[in-house]
Amino acid sequence: MFILRSQKLWTVVMILVMSSRVTHSLHFDLHSGRTKCIAEDIKSNSMTVGKYSVDNPHEGHDLPQSHKISVKVTSSSGNAYHHADQVASGQFAFSAVEAGDYMACFSAVDHKPEVTLSIDFEWRTGVQSKSWATVAKKSQVETMEFDVKSLLDTVNSIHEEMFYLREREEEMQDLNRSTNTKMAWLSLLSLFVCIGVAAMQYVHLKTFFEKKKVI
Repeated sequence: MFILRSQKLWTVVMILVMSSRVTHSLHFDLHSGRTKCIAEDIKSNSMTVGKYSVDNPHEGHDLPQSHKISVKVTSSSGNAYHHADQVASGQFAFSAVEAGDYMACFSAVDHKPEVTLSIDFEWRTGVQSKSWATVAKKSQVETMEFDVKSLLDTVNSIHEEMFYLREREEEMQDLNRSTNTKMAWLSLLSLFVCIGVAAMQYVHLKTFFEKKKVI
């Protein structure tokens, strides 16, 4: 799940929710002196990659210093996985050690007069995060080989998901067996209690009638 939060240096919060586990392409505006954060819920041991760039308002010229941004990617526990200061573009890639929300925050320098930056951001998680075409280009691997690698990666992802579902099923079965065992012992205990109460009533009534010389 994707969440977009906008914060001024003091207080402004805005939330945007998007679906996860696919390629997310965002285009948003960022004003001077403000920060916007994007959060992605990532499973442990999942690969994730992202790339970002600031649109140049003056094509053919260098990007003004007022349009540079600082980017920081952190986990829910505060561990930093990427940090860049005063850049026009960049990218990050890492394997999530812990499950939870990972936050990518974009900050613009305070500038007078205020300017508006347009930012393109793409974040991929899971199988979608691996660009085998890029790998092939760098290592000059044959097209057939990296197609097979991509297919194997997809199969491994499905295999891991099946193992996860199987573990959940085993947990539910263990819970059912434990509950059934407890219910059986409770039923047996209830039976003994009922037998005990009936025996006590029998003894009490017998004693009562003997005292009254009824029997």
